[in-house]
Amino acid sequence: MPTYFDELLDRFHAYLRGVDNALVRDAVARIDWTMPARALEPHRQPCLDQLDRIAELAPPDAQPLVRLLAEHRNDLRWGQTYNAADFGEAFLQKYGWLEVFGLRGHFANDEVAAGLLILGPDITYPDHHHIAEEIYIPLTGGTEWRMGEGDFHVRQAGEVIHHASNVSHAMRTGDEPLLALYIWRGGPLAQKSTVPGAQGRG
Repeated sequence: MPTYFDELLDRFHAYLRGVDNALVRDAVARIDWTMPARALEPHRQPCLDQLDRIAELAPPDAQPLVRLLAEHRNDLRWGQTYNAADFGEAFLQKYGWLEVFGLRGHFANDEVAAGLLILGPDITYPDHHHIAEEIYIPLTGGTEWRMGEGDFHVRQAGEVIHHASNVSHAMRTGDEPLLALYIWRGGPLAQKSTVPGAQGRG
């Protein structure tokens, strides 16, 4: 395996170690970071064009991870769940995720899944929910997030956003793209999210 795969896991871990939040500390402490690498074919998504701007927006503590992603964007396996019939082609041009570790990630882990989500500017990721508990940390600021029946609220880079099991949530970007780190635990790691009118993962 190329060395940048190990660097990806190391920088992902290093960023999380620097987050001053009890929920994140607990999640990080419960992960066995000696995970076996998994050979995956690279898969590119149109949303990777957002990484240059994301690298300009990311704060200093996220820069090592974001720079590695931008440099090796075409060497990694990026995924999409939905199709044009779900949310339209414009959404697919600006949406994608990378599972760093989990059941389908670059590193094998059958207890927790974690990775990175990209959303381009001016799109809405509609309300969805899943059994697994989810922790999100935006690595760029300015995106609006909604949870349950609440309103959308702007979240800044580095904020910790917790979605408990089966709590509906949505994201809405403005003029700038979103890169967010996620951790899934406590539920089926490959379960498709429930979305009105569609079935997906996110």
